[in-house]
Amino acid sequence: MTDHSPAPELLAKAETLVEALPYMQRYAGKTFVVKYGGHAMGDPELARDFAEDVVLMKAVGINPVVVHGGGPQIGAMLKRLGVESRFVDGLRITDAETAQIAEMVLAGSINKEIVGWIGQAGGRAVGISGKDANLVVAEKVGGRREPDPNSGIERHVDLGFVGDPVAVDPSILINLARDGFIPVVAPVGLGADGATYNINADTMAGAIAAALGAERLFMLTDVVGVLDKSGALLTDLVPADVAALRADGTISGGMIPKLETCVRAVEAGVDAAVILDGRVPHAMLLEIFTKRGAGTLVRR
Repeated sequence: MTDHSPAPELLAKAETLVEALPYMQRYAGKTFVVKYGGHAMGDPELARDFAEDVVLMKAVGINPVVVHGGGPQIGAMLKRLGVESRFVDGLRITDAETAQIAEMVLAGSINKEIVGWIGQAGGRAVGISGKDANLVVAEKVGGRREPDPNSGIERHVDLGFVGDPVAVDPSILINLARDGFIPVVAPVGLGADGATYNINADTMAGAIAAALGAERLFMLTDVVGVLDKSGALLTDLVPADVAALRADGTISGGMIPKLETCVRAVEAGVDAAVILDGRVPHAMLLEIFTKRGAGTLVRR
């Protein structure tokens, strides 16, 4: 007697879709803001996976908004043009020439490359920056202090055209999403003084997520998430947990500002923020559509 049962791999695919169904129903019509950067942005295979994830989200009724970084690409272009870079507290000192180059790289080559990836995956993306339609108004960040290399005495350092978002008008994002487009946003904003400011992509994504009242803020990084002192992944945190982990030294370095962005976002109305490993193929889909999830979730 011939066995006409479906192949096990086909049954597994069907079970995966069934598992995803309640999440599709829950998130239909919701907005997800994705901060995209790190090594995932420089790996063509991971870039294709990312684009497919974003297009699938749109296809099942989620409204994704992508905010991208580009620090390494800016650094490479500055080096190619013979422009020296210097950092203070992880922020690039940005003079007028550096600001022009950063805008060219962020709002030009990187932004349109991501739009192209999404288009190849079957989506309709529109690339903009924070300057378009007054999406983000920026304000010059305060200076930093660092020791003088000769005397060792602390001195004030002006960071130049580095800004923080102080006002967000998400109208253009809402209109693009309503018309079936996926917005891709470069972290550049216009100041009230008319100057163009380079904005940290994490900060930009958090501010946009708060202004949209997003259901989720995804922070794609180059780590698996937040680990405890034994190296185990912490999957569920609230702001008080983050404060305690910082106080006892469990979190440090670059993870601190990322978690601060997550906390500010959820306190401003975002339902939850998630730190995800962008090096894992389809990490966003695992987080959205499975019970186990894939990273560290920060919630109210």
